[in-house]
Amino acid sequence: MVKEKPSPLSLKIEKLSVAYNGRPVLHDVNLELCPGKVTAVIGPNGAGKSTLIRSASGVLPAEKGRVMVDGKNIHSLSPEQRARHVAVVPQAVQLPETFTVYETVLMGRISYLGWFGQESERDHQIAQLSMQRTGIDALADRRIGELSGGERQRVLIARALAQSAPVLLMDEPTSHLDLRHQSGVLSLVRSLAEQENLAVLVALHDLNLASLYADEVALLVDGKICIGGSPQKVLTTHVLSQAYGVHVEVIPHPIYGIPLVLPDGR
Repeated sequence: MVKEKPSPLSLKIEKLSVAYNGRPVLHDVNLELCPGKVTAVIGPNGAGKSTLIRSASGVLPAEKGRVMVDGKNIHSLSPEQRARHVAVVPQAVQLPETFTVYETVLMGRISYLGWFGQESERDHQIAQLSMQRTGIDALADRRIGELSGGERQRVLIARALAQSAPVLLMDEPTSHLDLRHQSGVLSLVRSLAEQENLAVLVALHDLNLASLYADEVALLVDGKICIGGSPQKVLTTHVLSQAYGVHVEVIPHPIYGIPLVLPDGR
């Protein structure tokens, strides 16, 4: 019997400081990801959003502080153990273009393979279920090189889901996508968080996408989280104008009532 949903877990980032190539990037970052919730991290270019994702996944070591999941420091876990706790959808990843969609999604099961690296029936069932959840099961036999940008993003999400990890980290999943695919990808992420009880952290440039799809928003500036909370708390004219160094107007969305961020066109 396939276990369809990973056990819900939170991920806690505690006083995390990270240097990249000898340059300090993150400073005493505190953040908690909760099951069933989407947290968006926003901030200017170079603020450290991608570094935060990479360190939270255990790829970049911490100079100070720690990242805790299931009571364990993620930086002390083996790559296989990390993959069972945290799944990552990286930015601008190159997928093998001759692989089929099914073969690519099945790669998410690598950390569960036995001595001989052979997939079990359960691995295949989970891969198929991950494709169904992301709406790409009809693409199973297509080659990656034949897919659109939006379809490739769904393949990456399906591969991450196949890891059966309770935490999902995403680095700019909507970059280079048109409006329809941006909406489709983030709607999917939001529904997966709710239905699968995943704890999700997504780095976004688009503030209005963060407002529409995130439960919580964390504003990262110069490697520090300046403010965190609901979109209504974080996405204000004063906060954003100071953080980005340009005046913006924030008004209530005419339909949803959420913050709508408008750059000053004057």
